Formats: sequence, C-alpha cells, structure tokens
Amino acid sequence: MYDYIIVGGGSAGCVIAARLSEMADARLLLIEAGPRDDNPDIHRPVAFYKMTSGPLTWGYQTAPSKQRNGHVMLLPQARVLGGGSSINAMVFTRGNPKDYDEWADEEGCDGWAFKDVLPYFRRAEDNNRLADDYHGTGGPLGASDLVSPHPLSRAFVLAAQEAGLPPNADFNGANQEGAGIYQVTQRNAKRCSTAVGYLHPALKRGNIDLATDAHVTKVLIEKGRAVGVEYFANGQTQIARAESEVIIASGAIGSPKLLLLSGIGPADELRALGIDPVHDLPGVGKNLQDHIDVYSIHELNGPHSYDKHTRPHKMLWAALEYLLFKSGPVTSNLAEAGGFWFADGDERSPDIQFHFLPGAGLEAGVPPVPSGYGCTINSCHLRPRSRGSVTLQSADPIVPPVIDPNYWAETYDFEMSLRGLEKTREIARQPALAKFIRKEHTPGPDVMTRKDLEAYAKRFGKTDYHPVGTCKMGIDDLAVVDPQCRVRGIDGLRIADSSIMPRLISSNTNAASIMIGEKASDMIRGNRSTGESS
Repeated sequence: MYDYIIVGGGSAGCVIAARLSEMADARLLLIEAGPRDDNPDIHRPVAFYKMTSGPLTWGYQTAPSKQRNGHVMLLPQARVLGGGSSINAMVFTRGNPKDYDEWADEEGCDGWAFKDVLPYFRRAEDNNRLADDYHGTGGPLGASDLVSPHPLSRAFVLAAQEAGLPPNADFNGANQEGAGIYQVTQRNAKRCSTAVGYLHPALKRGNIDLATDAHVTKVLIEKGRAVGVEYFANGQTQIARAESEVIIASGAIGSPKLLLLSGIGPADELRALGIDPVHDLPGVGKNLQDHIDVYSIHELNGPHSYDKHTRPHKMLWAALEYLLFKSGPVTSNLAEAGGFWFADGDERSPDIQFHFLPGAGLEAGVPPVPSGYGCTINSCHLRPRSRGSVTLQSADPIVPPVIDPNYWAETYDFEMSLRGLEKTREIARQPALAKFIRKEHTPGPDVMTRKDLEAYAKRFGKTDYHPVGTCKMGIDDLAVVDPQCRVRGIDGLRIADSSIMPRLISSNTNAASIMIGEKASDMIRGNRSTGESS
C-alpha cells in the first residue's frame, strides 16, 4: 500500500515523484515501463542523434496520413527513466506567454495563465547565465548556454538576421521573436534530464520505491475511485494500491492508452474492442496535436560541419577533448541554433520555429548528403489547427495504439509549413551562411514551383517530437481533466503531463511538461494538507 502511485517516470513523472517525496511521511511508488537511465549515451549531449530510434523508444509509427498520400512516419516516444528529457535535443524553450493566457482565457483553465505558471518555470530552473523576472537559479533543472557552439551555428544566426530576424539571446524572456543560440537542459556539459535533476537526489530520501521495466496495464477503479494499478514486471502480473491518489504521467500517447485500457474513454469505442466501460469520457485520445517539420538540407563546400567527426581520428579527438576539458563537439545538442518568426504576419506572436543543425542526416529518417558534409535547417508551424487522435486497435496492452496526428488536415497549416520552408531557403541564401554552401541538397535546385514544394513537404515532413493534448484540460465536452489535473468523474485519479495541454505551445514542449509536473505536485500536496478530496 502506497500513498501515491505515479505511472510514468518521464519529464513530468520524475518531477512529481521528487516533489511529493519532500513530504517525509509520504509513501510513493514510481513505475516506469523502460529501463533506468544508465546508458552512457543518454548523458553525452551529442549522442542525441542516436536517441530518435532504438531501444529507448517505443518504436511507434503514425497511421497512414490521408493528407500525405498514405505516408507513415516514425513517432519517437521515450521508453526510459527521464522520458523525453533523457532522449530529446535538450532545447530549452517554454513557448510564448500568450499560449498559457489562452489556456486560461479561452479553454477555461483557471490558474494556468502565464502569470500563474511562470513561478513554476522559475522554481524548476538553475540557469547559468540568466537571473531575472523570467529566470530562476538553484532549481533542479540545469539550463545552460552551450559550451562550444559550432561556427556554423553562429553563421546561421547572422544569416537569419540578414534575412530580417532580429537577434535574440533569450527566447524565454520578454520577447520570443528572433534568432539566436538555444540554451539547453545541461549542467556541467552533461544532459540534465528530470531523472538526473529531480529523481536521483530524491531517491536518497528513502520514501520512493522505483519500479523500472514495469509496464502498467490497468488502473484499478472501485466504486468510482482509483485505488491502484496492475502492472507486469519480472515476468508476472503485480498489483499496487494507492491510499490517496494514482497520478498518470505517461505522455501524450501512453496516458490516453492507459485510460482506454482501464475502461475510461468513449464507451462505444471501448465496447467495440471488448472492453467494459468504467466511465464514459469522450475526450480521451482526442485533440492530438504535434509540430511537423519541413527541412532544407545543404551540401557544404568543405568539412565545415560536425559530419567530419564521424571519421575515426576526429571522433577520438572529440572524445578526448570532452573527457579532459568538458568542451568540444560532444557537448553539442546538435540543434544548437534557431529562432522564432512569422509565417502569417497577422498572428499574435511568432508562428514558425527554426532549428539549425550543423550536420546532415543526424536524425532518424533524414538523409545525409553525398559529399558527407552538410547542414540542416528545420522549420515547423507552431500552432496547428489540425487535430488527430490516439485510439486502441486491441484490448491487448502490448499492442501499440493507432496514432493519427492528422497533420495538415487544415489547409492553413500546410500553407504555413510551406512558408516556413521558403524562409529556411531564404536564410541559407544569405552571405553569412551561403559562403559555406556548395548547393541545396533538399528540396534541391529543381524544386521551385509551389506544386513541387507541396510534393516535397508531403514526402519528407517529419514529426518535431511534440505530441500533446490527448487528455486535454478544460471545461468543455472533450475535457478529460479539470484545471486541478483531476480526471473528470473518477476520484483519486489525476493526469499530469503533456497530454493535458489543451493547445500545443509555441515551442519545444519539454520545459512545459516539467512545469506541469511542478504545478501538479503543489496541487496534490495542497489537497493532502487541507484534507480536500482529490
């Protein structure tokens, strides 16, 4: 018997476990489907390129896309302690303040306006350069300037300015628009995941039981209340019971899947799969949103990029530089520079984000250049209007769900993505970057008409790894949780992760997931201290 069971040891789950463990008399169980975060590649920043596929992900694919001629893409989701914060590109951005104001004003999420969530962003943060109204120091999450930004990344920032973007040294400050070098979730030249920053120190308190390689298959509901979970570990099915609450933090794919397997969701869909509905909640698995990238890759006129470090002698030198001085290529998150700008000039804030990678073919599914030396500029439309879904294809918990992001279902989204691609090509033509480029590899010099660009985008567009929204927070008919993160209609059950975002934020999503974990933990502790029912 535990006080709290947290399902999912990812970006939010590690935060919640650590914060709840500050209550010395609380008994906690944290269950993670993947292994512990002891793979050395997790902690070496440059090894991000290995993480977008492989054993530390679920191996998910999207459903065939109606808008992309049946195209299927990889949708990497972490399966390891620390979750996305253990395998992502470490880009430290929070989104735009207006994102959170819209959650509160237009989605009925009282208490989630920017003024309400900013203290949680600051509480989490240990920034090595910034300390002001927008930034904190001394928190569990390392937020740092890159140790050794690549010269090409600096060239991109100059080229973006030549293309009309202002310089910006802090995307999480008073202004989001502009181009600059990203801060990263690192401390002392190592990745700072929530497992590293929050959980490992908290485990020393002795009141958290950690179960890894343990797959939760069902939330146990008795008389309308969550009382525990069923999970599979060490070759057998096990039961754990929670006296106070079960908190689901399994992400935008895992959280709705677990609810559905537990009989919580659209009743007719559940019956069709032979699952007895426990609670009819139509919004479970609906409202899926994700950023889709369209990129341009450029072949360089010499060994100017990180691609040269794939040569054995260069790789050895980089390893020695890192071991001896904690500097050099190994400290890179690869997506070093970027920016925020407007595809639609009438938008309330930037609606396009760029990521610049001083290399080519660094991510799963992205082709290298023939010469071996290239650079990549990704662009994504930040506030898509299209909505997708996560549904079960079987009552068997081992079978992957059907993930349909429904990218570009709205023609507006497609148009904004194409404008973003056009801007990446414009930036690459500017003198500061063009002097390093031999030719555009993709889309390629022959792709010039709008029809050609559309065909290219439909073929090569890829996820930006930011799925959210499938257990949305709010007050409308599709809301799964209320503004206290409590599942509607079930006592003792909360969800606190990226799945509760009612709308996708205008940037990378990891920092927001951490904020959700911070805020949810305060809500849970507040209920405990006041005796309020959860």
